[in-house]
Amino acid sequence: KDFPSPSLEFLKKIKTTALTFDTVDLQWGIIFQIFLLIWDSPVENWTVKNLTFRGSVGKLTEYEYLFLLSFQEQPVHWGGSMKALTVEHVRNKVYYFDQAILYRQFSEMNIENLTIYDAYMPHMLCPNRTSSFQYLNFSHNALTDELFQNCVTLTDLKSLILQRNKFKSLSKVSFMTSHMKSLKYLDMSSNLLQHDGAEEHCQWADSLADLDLSFNQLTESVFECLPVNIKILDLQNNQIASVPKGIAELKSLRELNLASNRLTDLPGCSAFPALAALNIEGNSILTPSADFLQSCQRVGELQAGRNPFKCSCELRAFIRLEKQSGGKLSGWPEAYMCQYPEDLRGTQLKAFHLTELSCNTTLLLVTALLLTLVLVAVVAFL
Repeated sequence: KDFPSPSLEFLKKIKTTALTFDTVDLQWGIIFQIFLLIWDSPVENWTVKNLTFRGSVGKLTEYEYLFLLSFQEQPVHWGGSMKALTVEHVRNKVYYFDQAILYRQFSEMNIENLTIYDAYMPHMLCPNRTSSFQYLNFSHNALTDELFQNCVTLTDLKSLILQRNKFKSLSKVSFMTSHMKSLKYLDMSSNLLQHDGAEEHCQWADSLADLDLSFNQLTESVFECLPVNIKILDLQNNQIASVPKGIAELKSLRELNLASNRLTDLPGCSAFPALAALNIEGNSILTPSADFLQSCQRVGELQAGRNPFKCSCELRAFIRLEKQSGGKLSGWPEAYMCQYPEDLRGTQLKAFHLTELSCNTTLLLVTALLLTLVLVAVVAFL
């Protein structure tokens, strides 16, 4: 049956600006009619959770068929009072349903914020005209590297969240953003991203300042494909073994997260002159080198816990860093434990002490020589 449309007088009486639907399970034709109804109301923020489309093309009524046809041939340029639409946990049980119909409708919406989360969505179309979108969240879908390639109409977009999809090429992701002149934040976490620095070039939006590439499959070649004006960069949970020397300088980078990678040493800061916060927790760092201490003096917060520290003479300079900085090491002392040698395993670095004599070879030799001379003198005197 058709969904009964309320009168215009009724719509004018609606005062609600925020509306939430939860657990909607209806025939697709009725759902679309409800959508059209809401767009004509004063609702500004609309959230739909647990949405299920049902129906079968083989059982369409004449009205439903004509409705679908008009929906496909004449996309509605959504507008009115609507500013934000959130659709979460969508299940499509409409057989032989052409999803391109929906993609076109969503892409042409004249709203600022659009979220389509967990909808098994494999694609989204580029808007035909300059879009008003400022925030797009298409997390937990099935989107691939073909999304928004050569798309020049998302010039007002500021935040784009694409976590938990099926993106593979970091280079293609960079070109996806190249026409997004206002883009500030991009979340590509929990995808399948890789980068072959020898064969692939990158072209990012100049405006991009905050980039999340965590939980991917990136190696140290990622440093050859980064936005030049980046300020905040999250690379945790990848496969990065080092920060290569000679990479392009990222003059604006303030925060760098390299936690849970394969680093064996603290990275130097020669390529990151403005770096203020660094996270290298959960790597494979045994003994931090002196290069970090010398080149990263502007770093005000260092998270370096949960590394397998080798408590030896070489570690004393790193331990002194905490004493001299007065709180520079985040998580100190609980997250900083000796892993090697075995007899010190579990000892906090704070409690690890070695005398200057035991670590200074020259001083040790001089002391031994003096003791020998004294002993010889005593024996000769006797």
